[in-house]
Amino acid sequence: MTSDEAGSGMTPGLARQGLHEAAPAAAEARAIEQLIAAGEYREALARCARAYAHALGRLCMAFTGSQAESEELVQETLLAAFDGFAQYRAEGSIRAWLFGIARRICGRHTEMRTRREARLRLVHDTSRGPDAAELSLERERAQRARAALAKLKPSEREAVVLRFDSGLSFREVALACGVDEAAARKRVSRALARMRADLVEE
Repeated sequence: MTSDEAGSGMTPGLARQGLHEAAPAAAEARAIEQLIAAGEYREALARCARAYAHALGRLCMAFTGSQAESEELVQETLLAAFDGFAQYRAEGSIRAWLFGIARRICGRHTEMRTRREARLRLVHDTSRGPDAAELSLERERAQRARAALAKLKPSEREAVVLRFDSGLSFREVALACGVDEAAARKRVSRALARMRADLVEE
Protein backbone atom coordinates (compact mmCIF):
# COMPACT_ATOMS: atom_id res chain seq x y z
CA MET A 1 0.00 0.00 0.00
CA THR A 2 1.32 3.45 -0.90
CA SER A 3 1.48 6.37 1.52
CA ASP A 4 -1.38 8.06 -0.36
CA GLU A 5 -3.53 4.97 -0.05
CA ALA A 6 -2.60 4.62 3.64
CA GLY A 7 -3.44 8.27 4.26
CA SER A 8 -6.81 7.89 2.63
CA GLY A 9 -7.55 4.79 4.70
CA MET A 10 -8.59 2.94 1.52
CA THR A 11 -7.16 -0.08 -0.22
CA PRO A 12 -6.70 0.12 -4.00
CA GLY A 13 -9.80 -2.04 -4.46
CA LEU A 14 -11.95 0.20 -2.28
CA ALA A 15 -10.62 3.29 -4.02
CA ARG A 16 -11.60 1.91 -7.38
CA GLN A 17 -14.99 0.90 -6.02
CA GLY A 18 -15.56 4.39 -4.69
CA LEU A 19 -14.71 5.93 -8.03
CA HIS A 20 -17.03 3.51 -9.81
CA GLU A 21 -19.89 4.35 -7.45
CA ALA A 22 -19.27 8.09 -7.77
CA ALA A 23 -19.43 8.18 -11.57
CA PRO A 24 -20.37 4.73 -12.90
CA ALA A 25 -21.64 5.78 -16.30
CA ALA A 26 -18.69 8.00 -17.18
CA ALA A 27 -16.14 5.53 -15.84
CA GLU A 28 -17.68 2.64 -17.75
CA ALA A 29 -17.88 4.68 -20.95
CA ARG A 30 -14.20 5.57 -20.69
CA ALA A 31 -13.29 1.94 -20.04
CA ILE A 32 -15.22 0.81 -23.10
CA GLU A 33 -13.66 3.48 -25.29
CA GLN A 34 -10.20 2.43 -24.11
CA LEU A 35 -10.95 -1.20 -24.95
CA ILE A 36 -12.10 -0.20 -28.44
CA ALA A 37 -8.99 1.92 -28.97
CA ALA A 38 -6.86 -1.05 -27.91
CA GLY A 39 -8.63 -3.36 -30.34
CA GLU A 40 -10.14 -5.49 -27.57
CA TYR A 41 -13.49 -5.64 -29.28
CA ARG A 42 -14.94 -8.73 -27.59
CA GLU A 43 -14.46 -7.32 -24.12
CA ALA A 44 -15.76 -3.95 -25.28
CA LEU A 45 -18.89 -5.63 -26.63
CA ALA A 46 -19.44 -7.53 -23.40
CA ARG A 47 -19.19 -4.34 -21.38
CA CYS A 48 -21.49 -2.49 -23.80
CA ALA A 49 -24.06 -5.24 -23.29
CA ARG A 50 -23.81 -5.01 -19.51
CA ALA A 51 -23.90 -1.22 -19.42
CA TYR A 52 -26.41 -0.38 -22.15
CA ALA A 53 -28.53 -3.41 -23.07
CA HIS A 54 -31.36 -2.40 -20.73
CA ALA A 55 -31.55 1.16 -22.06
CA LEU A 56 -31.30 -0.09 -25.64
CA GLY A 57 -34.13 -2.49 -24.90
CA ARG A 58 -36.35 0.38 -23.76
CA LEU A 59 -35.57 2.26 -26.96
CA CYS A 60 -36.33 -0.75 -29.18
CA MET A 61 -39.50 -1.43 -27.20
CA ALA A 62 -40.63 2.12 -27.93
CA PHE A 63 -40.27 1.44 -31.63
CA THR A 64 -41.75 -2.05 -31.78
CA GLY A 65 -44.07 -2.42 -28.81
CA SER A 66 -42.94 -6.05 -28.67
CA GLN A 67 -40.65 -7.49 -26.03
CA ALA A 68 -39.53 -10.32 -28.30
CA GLU A 69 -38.77 -8.00 -31.22
CA SER A 70 -36.99 -5.50 -28.98
CA GLU A 71 -34.69 -8.22 -27.63
CA GLU A 72 -33.80 -9.29 -31.16
CA LEU A 73 -33.13 -5.70 -32.19
CA VAL A 74 -30.87 -5.13 -29.18
CA GLN A 75 -28.82 -8.15 -30.23
CA GLU A 76 -28.70 -6.83 -33.79
CA THR A 77 -27.60 -3.43 -32.48
CA LEU A 78 -24.77 -4.94 -30.44
CA LEU A 79 -23.59 -7.06 -33.38
CA ALA A 80 -23.62 -3.99 -35.62
CA ALA A 81 -21.63 -2.12 -32.98
CA PHE A 82 -19.08 -4.93 -32.88
CA ASP A 83 -18.70 -4.69 -36.66
CA GLY A 84 -18.33 -0.92 -36.38
CA PHE A 85 -15.80 -0.74 -33.54
CA ALA A 86 -12.91 -0.42 -35.98
CA GLN A 87 -14.47 2.79 -37.38
CA TYR A 88 -15.38 4.27 -33.99
CA ARG A 89 -13.57 7.59 -33.50
CA ALA A 90 -14.97 8.67 -30.11
CA GLU A 91 -16.34 11.88 -31.63
CA GLY A 92 -19.35 11.49 -29.36
CA SER A 93 -20.16 9.34 -26.36
CA ILE A 94 -20.23 5.58 -26.78
CA ARG A 95 -23.81 5.65 -25.48
CA ALA A 96 -24.93 8.12 -28.16
CA TRP A 97 -23.13 6.06 -30.80
CA LEU A 98 -24.93 2.88 -29.73
CA PHE A 99 -28.30 4.61 -29.60
CA GLY A 100 -27.71 5.97 -33.10
CA ILE A 101 -27.17 2.44 -34.36
CA ALA A 102 -30.29 1.23 -32.54
CA ARG A 103 -32.45 4.01 -33.99
CA ARG A 104 -31.35 3.18 -37.54
CA ILE A 105 -31.96 -0.53 -37.05
CA CYS A 106 -35.33 0.04 -35.38
CA GLY A 107 -36.31 2.52 -38.07
CA ARG A 108 -35.64 -0.01 -40.82
CA HIS A 109 -37.46 -2.70 -38.87
CA THR A 110 -40.49 -0.49 -38.32
CA GLU A 111 -40.60 0.55 -41.96
CA MET A 112 -40.45 -3.06 -43.14
CA ARG A 113 -43.15 -4.10 -40.70
CA THR A 114 -45.39 -1.23 -41.78
CA ARG A 115 -45.00 -2.16 -45.43
CA ARG A 116 -45.71 -5.81 -44.67
CA GLU A 117 -48.83 -4.95 -42.70
CA ALA A 118 -49.99 -2.62 -45.48
CA ARG A 119 -49.64 -5.42 -48.02
CA LEU A 120 -51.58 -7.77 -45.77
CA ARG A 121 -54.35 -5.19 -45.37
CA LEU A 122 -54.49 -4.74 -49.13
CA VAL A 123 -54.84 -8.49 -49.65
CA HIS A 124 -57.53 -8.64 -46.99
CA ASP A 125 -59.45 -5.71 -48.46
CA THR A 126 -59.17 -7.09 -52.00
CA SER A 127 -60.48 -10.44 -50.90
CA ARG A 128 -63.72 -8.73 -49.86
CA GLY A 129 -64.21 -7.46 -53.38
CA PRO A 130 -64.48 -3.69 -52.82
CA ASP A 131 -65.52 -1.33 -55.51
CA ALA A 132 -62.68 -0.59 -57.96
CA ALA A 133 -63.35 3.14 -57.82
CA GLU A 134 -63.14 3.08 -54.03
CA LEU A 135 -59.78 1.29 -54.16
CA SER A 136 -58.48 3.81 -56.68
CA LEU A 137 -59.54 6.69 -54.46
CA GLU A 138 -57.88 5.13 -51.43
CA ARG A 139 -54.65 4.61 -53.36
CA GLU A 140 -54.70 8.23 -54.51
CA ARG A 141 -55.19 9.45 -50.94
CA ALA A 142 -52.36 7.25 -49.73
CA GLN A 143 -50.04 8.55 -52.45
CA ARG A 144 -50.83 12.15 -51.55
CA ALA A 145 -50.22 11.45 -47.87
CA ARG A 146 -46.88 9.76 -48.64
CA ALA A 147 -45.85 12.69 -50.82
CA ALA A 148 -46.69 15.15 -48.05
CA LEU A 149 -44.82 13.00 -45.55
CA ALA A 150 -41.74 12.91 -47.79
CA LYS A 151 -41.58 16.73 -47.79
CA LEU A 152 -41.16 16.90 -44.01
CA LYS A 153 -37.87 17.39 -42.23
CA PRO A 154 -36.36 14.00 -41.29
CA SER A 155 -36.82 14.65 -37.57
CA GLU A 156 -40.49 15.56 -38.06
CA ARG A 157 -41.13 12.67 -40.44
CA GLU A 158 -39.60 10.25 -37.93
CA ALA A 159 -41.80 11.61 -35.14
CA VAL A 160 -44.98 11.32 -37.22
CA VAL A 161 -44.19 7.77 -38.31
CA LEU A 162 -43.46 6.73 -34.74
CA ARG A 163 -46.61 8.38 -33.42
CA PHE A 164 -49.13 7.18 -35.99
CA ASP A 165 -47.67 4.28 -37.99
CA SER A 166 -46.14 2.61 -34.94
CA GLY A 167 -48.78 3.84 -32.49
CA LEU A 168 -46.29 5.08 -29.89
CA SER A 169 -47.23 7.50 -27.14
CA PHE A 170 -45.61 10.92 -27.12
CA ARG A 171 -43.44 9.77 -24.23
CA GLU A 172 -42.25 6.82 -26.30
CA VAL A 173 -41.68 9.04 -29.35
CA ALA A 174 -39.56 11.31 -27.18
CA LEU A 175 -37.51 8.36 -25.94
CA ALA A 176 -36.98 7.01 -29.45
CA CYS A 177 -35.94 10.41 -30.83
CA GLY A 178 -33.74 11.37 -27.90
CA VAL A 179 -35.71 14.49 -26.98
CA ASP A 180 -38.11 15.45 -24.21
CA GLU A 181 -41.85 14.91 -24.53
CA ALA A 182 -42.59 18.59 -25.19
CA ALA A 183 -40.19 18.59 -28.14
CA ALA A 184 -41.73 15.40 -29.50
CA ARG A 185 -45.20 16.95 -29.34
CA LYS A 186 -43.96 20.06 -31.15
CA ARG A 187 -42.38 17.98 -33.91
CA VAL A 188 -45.59 16.06 -34.49
CA SER A 189 -47.73 19.20 -34.35
CA ARG A 190 -45.54 21.07 -36.87
CA ALA A 191 -45.44 18.04 -39.14
CA LEU A 192 -49.21 17.61 -39.16
CA ALA A 193 -49.73 21.31 -39.88
CA ARG A 194 -47.36 21.15 -42.84
CA MET A 195 -48.96 17.97 -44.17
CA ARG A 196 -52.44 19.47 -43.90
CA ALA A 197 -51.26 22.56 -45.77
CA ASP A 198 -49.73 20.44 -48.54
CA LEU A 199 -52.86 18.31 -48.90
CA VAL A 200 -55.16 21.37 -48.99
CA GLU A 201 -53.02 22.94 -51.73
CA GLU A 202 -53.41 19.83 -53.84
